[in-house]
Amino acid sequence: MSERFEKHRQPWRSDEVGKLRTLAGKGKGLKEIAKALNRTEESTRERAKIDGISIAKKR
Repeated sequence: MSERFEKHRQPWRSDEVGKLRTLAGKGKGLKEIAKALNRTEESTRERAKIDGISIAKKR
């Protein structure tokens, strides 16, 4: 079986955290931020919580 790269539990890079801060600061929603970062919503929410970044709740 050949090995394949999986984007699963990849560590967050500093540029990704910076982009998370920028998008959250612009008032973007969780779903939009997660899609832009190519991360799951759960992963994005958890990282924002760790870094103390508040994400706008879209209604």
